[in-house]
Amino acid sequence: MTIRSLIAAGLVLAAPPAFAVETSMQIVLELQGDAERNVVTYECEGIDPITVEYVNANPIFLAFVPVDGEKLVFVNVLAASGARYASGQYVWWTRGAEATLHDEIAGEEAEPLSCLELSGTP
Repeated sequence: MTIRSLIAAGLVLAAPPAFAVETSMQIVLELQGDAERNVVTYECEGIDPITVEYVNANPIFLAFVPVDGEKLVFVNVLAASGARYASGQYVWWTRGAEATLHDEIAGEEAEPLSCLELSGTP
């Protein structure tokens, strides 16, 4: 086999399959000490209410936030006030009963999604 044939064969083998496969993943966290789970519903401007799940187990603080039909895992990051969580390009920031969802690549002029807590406490 020539080098050109090997490269062509490698490209064929590396090609993605012609069909899509749905997958799911389960994350298991082994927590020491007390863990707390809170489920909070928010009313957000222009969309149906959303439900956010918070898992707090020092030093792990997570928020599961629905974004565009998918539940994303957000991790707590440093904040001057309130609780700030990040997941890829998104930031979920809560302060008291208020919350906002920012898309960091949408630009500085883009308005965040503003939400108000309906039940529970983060």
